[in-house]
Amino acid sequence: MATTSHFSATSHCSSVSRFVDFGSRSGGKWKSNLLLIRTLRSRPLARSFSVKNVSSEPKTKLENPISGEDASSIASSIKCHAEFTPLFSPEKFELPKAFVATAQSVRDALIINWNATYECYDRLNLKQAYYLSMEFLQGRALLNAIGNLELTGAYAEALTKLGHDLESVARHEPDAALGNGGLGRLASCFLDSMATLNYPAWGYGLRYKYGLFKQRITKDGQEEVAEDWLEMGNPWEIVRNDISYPVKFYGKVVSGSDGKKHWIGGEDIMAVAYDLPIPGYKTKSTINLRLWSTKAPAEDLDLSAFNAGGHTKAYEALANAEKICYILYPGDNSLEGKTLRLKQQYTLCSASLQDIIARFERRSGSNIKWEDFPEKVAVQMNDTHPTLCIPELMRILIDLKGLSWKEAWNITQRTTAYTNHTVLPEALEKWSLDLMQKLLPRHVEIIEMIDEELINTIVSEHGREDSDLLEKKLKEMRILENVDLPSTFSNLIAKPKESSAAAISENSGEAGKLINEKDEVDSGDETESKGEPKSTGARKKEEVVAEPPSKMVRMANLCVVGGHAVNGVAEIHSEIVKDEVFNSFYKLWPNKFQNKTNGVTPRRWIRFCNPELSKIITEWTGSEEWVLNTEKLAELRKFADNEDFQTQWRAAKKSNKMKVASLLKEKTGYSVSPDAMFDIQVKRIHEYKRQLLNILGIVYRYKKMKEMSAVERKAKYVPRVCIFGGKAFATYVQAKRIVKFITDVGATVNHDPEIGDLLKVVFVPDYNVSVAELLIPASELSQHISTAGMEASGTSNMKFAMNGCILIGTLDGANVEIRQEVGEDNFFLFGAEAHEIAGLRTERAMGKFVPDPRFEEVKDFVRTGVFGSCNYDELLGSLEGNEGFGRADYFLVGKDFPSYVECQEKVDKAYQEQRRWTNMSIMNTAGSYKFSSDRTIHEYAKDIWNIEPILLP
Repeated sequence: MATTSHFSATSHCSSVSRFVDFGSRSGGKWKSNLLLIRTLRSRPLARSFSVKNVSSEPKTKLENPISGEDASSIASSIKCHAEFTPLFSPEKFELPKAFVATAQSVRDALIINWNATYECYDRLNLKQAYYLSMEFLQGRALLNAIGNLELTGAYAEALTKLGHDLESVARHEPDAALGNGGLGRLASCFLDSMATLNYPAWGYGLRYKYGLFKQRITKDGQEEVAEDWLEMGNPWEIVRNDISYPVKFYGKVVSGSDGKKHWIGGEDIMAVAYDLPIPGYKTKSTINLRLWSTKAPAEDLDLSAFNAGGHTKAYEALANAEKICYILYPGDNSLEGKTLRLKQQYTLCSASLQDIIARFERRSGSNIKWEDFPEKVAVQMNDTHPTLCIPELMRILIDLKGLSWKEAWNITQRTTAYTNHTVLPEALEKWSLDLMQKLLPRHVEIIEMIDEELINTIVSEHGREDSDLLEKKLKEMRILENVDLPSTFSNLIAKPKESSAAAISENSGEAGKLINEKDEVDSGDETESKGEPKSTGARKKEEVVAEPPSKMVRMANLCVVGGHAVNGVAEIHSEIVKDEVFNSFYKLWPNKFQNKTNGVTPRRWIRFCNPELSKIITEWTGSEEWVLNTEKLAELRKFADNEDFQTQWRAAKKSNKMKVASLLKEKTGYSVSPDAMFDIQVKRIHEYKRQLLNILGIVYRYKKMKEMSAVERKAKYVPRVCIFGGKAFATYVQAKRIVKFITDVGATVNHDPEIGDLLKVVFVPDYNVSVAELLIPASELSQHISTAGMEASGTSNMKFAMNGCILIGTLDGANVEIRQEVGEDNFFLFGAEAHEIAGLRTERAMGKFVPDPRFEEVKDFVRTGVFGSCNYDELLGSLEGNEGFGRADYFLVGKDFPSYVECQEKVDKAYQEQRRWTNMSIMNTAGSYKFSSDRTIHEYAKDIWNIEPILLP
């Protein structure tokens, strides 16, 4: 088995040239292409850099081959790939073919840089960070890659020579279906910053064949169809057939004659590496995103069964292996769905760690010192999905490398670190112990031993005298939930003499309530939605047969125990993590806990997606330094009231709005006015993100408009285009009801001749990164209105602020820090605060909540049927009552509704004064300088990973 390999240093086109008569083949175009390749190899770096010498060698200076290539050579390279790396028929050079050939041409340059980068890392044996994530929401790669390589103009000119324009070619690239929400976009921003800042790092993920789903909006609301992003191939990826690792499921654990544990039997698959080069901006550094695809060996095809007509049975082993990487977040309402999700998570962890260890061994040569492993490797777990890294690393070190438990545990804790993206304890990921025992028997043994170590630590910390306190701490902190204490600790807690059936029933019901809340309350911006839980019919209390609570593995607790660092992703979130979610762990290990406020890359999210605004920023700040040093954005504050500057600023926004108006017409058929305010909420559809609050506010606005004369409503209301986008998880019924409601409101409002352009409501189907790159630069008001204390951070709020959009929101997640930086007067704040939420829910349960008359008015208006024949009793019913699952307005829509409506009135007033509004817009961009992912990565590198960048001269 190969441990690793580099990209081929010689491009396909240049290697073919050895066998072709250049002049006779194509009039000398091969000579031009070969010249381009040679130029790429010899061209000096626009930003040359030296490498820190970690082994007392002379400093190594690397030169960048990418700078100033002429359009003719690039055109020849594109033509070469169209002819000699074909995925299309040769007759025509149409847009899909032009995109693939262009991407392959760019990839040649990336491969050369990738090789140079990793040859340097290998030679110096630098410590490297590995970022493991179930999602990487990359978006289109072409414009980002040529922008980072500073070849945008040359490629635009080259494609013009070939009869196409760059923008049209770029639009033919599908978005990679490797993520869904903020978790994946954050990971992709981090990769960009790692490469740009020259850190030795790369990412690991899964290569989903179909992603989550492609969203269609019909008269029935959201419909899901399989994503087709790989149907035309992916010109960026390089399959590594020589890099594959075995991944095992099921089987049993036996003890060998040597006393070691051996995991044998079961189901074996192979994880094969697919690599995507990730270029840095204005630097040679090109890192890697390695994605795993799963398959079974050919011999697992049962030929006898196939020839006997049992085709499905014959293919079963191959299908079971391949389906692991079919779908992002397969539905887990069934045992099969849960099993598939757990297989996905273990595949990511096992294949990645085997690869990391193989690289460590190869770099170490014959002198492997395992105690040095944490000095060469940092593993970052992005949320709890990669938690199995901890027992998997222990298994490899103990069972395969022969280390003792103490040695392996020390190495594992020093190597791994955990980023938490979830606020509420009931939303933290758990897995059935029984399922894990069947699927990963050796890992359960290791987890049990880690749990026993933790118990011993808790007992040592709190003593045995106060049994009630000890019981409380064990119940809260143990990795294994509802599992008896190990025999060595069996006398710690006195067992109750007897338990009544009624008490057991009551406790079981409470446990069920928490599980239901976990399914519906997914509190991290970056984690996937859960489906709506099934309700159970009511029984008479005396007929209830209490079932013992399920035995669970608490993945977040395992992350905290098994790693050396735990970080939240916004200041308020990190405080909640320390004060509430993991308070007992924080008291035990305060130095483990950190804050790392999320950030977004200013390259993709201003420089490339908003070129007109970027040009203005560059002109007024005097250079493009702000792209790498966003602190320069703060200089815009001194121009905020300059009339010429404001005029240019508004013109750039208007130009972007016109592009979005065309997009909305193309995607939805609705015509909107670019002179109206563009009010946008685009993110995953979830009750806690409160798209329902937004659309009810729009309905209230519409009702009040209808009650006025044309003159009155024109005087009172600013024209608005209210834009929604985002996917509801396929089994999340309430979220899908919200999508249906939004589209029904739009269908009524948009066809009302009395309202005209004064109000439009548009739901953009299949929201993704490419759509975001158009919507965000055009936005003027952006809604980040989650129930306070439930959004871990958010990253879209940062992107909107960077692009001069003013936020309306609660004091939640990164909103808190954004408001501090942009200024309180430049943020529209409403709603209850995080520390009030628990008390407000308690008051509701006690029947003390009195709804605002405006809230009752808007619900009654919906129930009149003005928005069509759909019955919205279940949707509105969730906002009513004082208790019960799916009722009692858990997300406080009713509580915050009056504050929200009043805040929207302030928005209208501010927008009517365009000089003031433009000033606020400028101040948002100026104040967003702290929210670059470059800053975040510097902090991770310094405080968690302890890695050094390549030092720039």
